[in-house]
Amino acid sequence: MLRATHLAVIAALAVATAACGDRPVDRALTGGAIGAGGGALVGAAAGNPIAGAVVGGLGGAAIGAATAPRR
Repeated sequence: MLRATHLAVIAALAVATAACGDRPVDRALTGGAIGAGGGALVGAAAGNPIAGAVVGGLGGAAIGAATAPRR
């Protein structure tokens, strides 16, 4: 039950921060937050949530910055 609660909280945070911001910096921050949450979940399943959060955060930040809308 606790794991389901954690998953629900992280999913709600991901939806709340998804695609926020028009500047690459804003999108990198929100992408990093979403990636860190998802990476922590995957890392917890694999036995190392810290490493998963770091890798997910870096990947999310890179993708968020790269997908900023052009003006």
